[in-house]
Amino acid sequence: MILPHAFDTDDSPERPKVLLVDDDEVNLMLTAVALRERGFEITEAGSGERALALLTDWTPDIIVLDAMMPGLDGFDTCRELRTFAGFENMPVLMLTGLDDDASITRAYQAGATDFFVKSTQWSLLAGRLRYLLRSSRTRQELERSKTKLARAQDLARMGSFDWRRPSGSSPGGLVLAPEGLRVFGFMPNERVSLRRLLRMVPAPERRGMARVLHEVLTYASVLAIDVPVTLLDGRQRIVHVEAEPEFNEHGHSVGYTGIVQDVTDRRVAEDRIRHLANFDALTGLPNRRQLIWRTERALDHARRLGHQAALLLIDLDRFKVINDTLGHAAGDELLVEVARRLRGCVRHSDQVMEGALESVGSRSHRTLEAVGRLGGDEFIALLPEVVDESDAERVSQRILDAMREPIFVGGQECFVTASVGIAIYPRDGLSVADMMRNSDVAMYSVKSAGRNSSAIYSPQLAGRGREKLELESALHKAIERNELVLHYQPKIDVRSARMVGAEALMRWQRGNTLVPPGDFIPLAEETGLIVPLSEWALREAARQAKAWGVSFGFADSIAVNLPNRLFERSDLVEHIHQSVSTYGVPHRSIQLEITETGLMKDLQNVIPALHRLNEIGVEISIDDFGTGYSSLAYLTTLPISELKIDRSFVRELGITPQSSAVVTAIIALARSLGLRVIAEGVENLRQMEVLHRLGCGVMQGFLFSRPIPPDDIEKWLQQTVLPRKAPWIAQAGGDRAPDPARSAGLRP
Repeated sequence: MILPHAFDTDDSPERPKVLLVDDDEVNLMLTAVALRERGFEITEAGSGERALALLTDWTPDIIVLDAMMPGLDGFDTCRELRTFAGFENMPVLMLTGLDDDASITRAYQAGATDFFVKSTQWSLLAGRLRYLLRSSRTRQELERSKTKLARAQDLARMGSFDWRRPSGSSPGGLVLAPEGLRVFGFMPNERVSLRRLLRMVPAPERRGMARVLHEVLTYASVLAIDVPVTLLDGRQRIVHVEAEPEFNEHGHSVGYTGIVQDVTDRRVAEDRIRHLANFDALTGLPNRRQLIWRTERALDHARRLGHQAALLLIDLDRFKVINDTLGHAAGDELLVEVARRLRGCVRHSDQVMEGALESVGSRSHRTLEAVGRLGGDEFIALLPEVVDESDAERVSQRILDAMREPIFVGGQECFVTASVGIAIYPRDGLSVADMMRNSDVAMYSVKSAGRNSSAIYSPQLAGRGREKLELESALHKAIERNELVLHYQPKIDVRSARMVGAEALMRWQRGNTLVPPGDFIPLAEETGLIVPLSEWALREAARQAKAWGVSFGFADSIAVNLPNRLFERSDLVEHIHQSVSTYGVPHRSIQLEITETGLMKDLQNVIPALHRLNEIGVEISIDDFGTGYSSLAYLTTLPISELKIDRSFVRELGITPQSSAVVTAIIALARSLGLRVIAEGVENLRQMEVLHRLGCGVMQGFLFSRPIPPDDIEKWLQQTVLPRKAPWIAQAGGDRAPDPARSAGLRP
């Protein structure tokens, strides 16, 4: 007896299910017993009709049919079951008689998978069944793989094809797989020729495509190309074609095999990525990267062809004001409109990126001409060929004219001007970096001169820029090198001819040169260095108050000018406290001056600091009072101790009645609010007399003393005030004879 483990060589862990069909009961029984012993699970049927009935709700792994049966024989049964869904590829073994060639032929015609001659060689029968099962599984796996491949190709919009050269035995031609037909929009079984596919290529590209195919066929080379096609429904697609040649045993090319794939979406995505990498998302103009690339190409062409090129740097004036006032959305809207206007000022091309220029010939570099956004509110216009600088100036004038028209953003009419700096190749630079830097220098010279104009770079402009850069670098080191000094201008009570305080004014001792504040304070404010400079001034003023107190009993305050940004700092109070504590002087020894314009610019941010300073005893003085254009209501709410009448009103005293009227009003306002008033910029006796008569007794100015070093203050008191030699003392004092030492400020 053959045991069931004889089937262990089969890969399946289950016993294969066999439907055994035979009208001979004895033969049916013997065959069933033999196959069961060899590891098969047998279901028996005595007729073709019975077999078909079983197959309506059950599926075996393999069917064994006796060819000759009464009623429905094996051939008809096989033919019938092949019509059942799912039984098209069922393995069927037909049992025939010995040397029955006609039955064998009929078996294959009826759809049998194989045949076996009836015998008692059961092991051979079992082996044949195992072979058929393995073949069936292999075919099923192949079908599944083909289905998966077809699905994958369908998802990837890909299909295969074969093309054969005509030969003596074959006309050759193109054969597209169903998936390949779908790529081109054809039906699965439609016959398509290569000529028909070529007609789907748009006419402008068709000739080039035919030339590529001719070269590939001539040299039997590999083909890899993206082809634009127009489908039958009118859609525009891009199809990628890859093909490799096939050769016969003699090494002759017989055709090609390859794939086609719809890559439209990928190309669109790649183009989008490329566009985002090279163009500004907001304005659609070329971005910094694209501009640099275009400029490099333009300079290369200019170098080879011997002509000039120009770079125009365009910076909007007052854009920050509009952006901060109307909001960033309005700012973006403004930039889009500016970009639209700038595009109209040059011959602009959007299509030139890395790769070949879109035109050929000696004038191809002209396609590089464009206006682009460098970043923020800065734009660049590239002119790849100019005859001379007048060409660039004409373009810059078009730009300035285009900006003069009002722009409506955020529901409001705005006027935006521009500053344009021009650099010419090769005169103003041989590289992109040189051209960018020098056009920037020219643009900033326009800013300094008042904006809304253009300027061509010159070495003199670069010299001023280098001087400013050197000055900024030196200013950074001025504190650590102890180059900063304070000069002091006395505040005088003319009634008693007494110094009642002083204003500290910063100077920069740079080598043997004393740099006035007008030359470096604006730079310090621009660079942010004004903060450490002001903190140093507070410490130095506290130290000087202590030194004067020891030297001649100074007990008044020293005024220090502070920018409004310092009042916004949360550590200002602590810094002043540390400064006065370090030298052991009271908080009232330091008085802080802030201009009226600076105060009103950031009033809400400054108010908290003013109250904290007032709480610790630090007085606040409003400098340049009368020059602001804001409401005076703040005087009634802020902790202010003193008003300083601006020198512009003092200058005209005794000359114009308007100045006297303004000064009279300021003095009356100060008295009604309980504030001290001081006049600055007093330069002659006439001004002093008018001020004295109007009721202002405290003054400072060149009439009394220029700002002088701290060591000279005591000398000035002893040589000028104490001997009462100055004309202003006699003029102000009249017949009074105050204590000279007290008047001089040498005793409390």
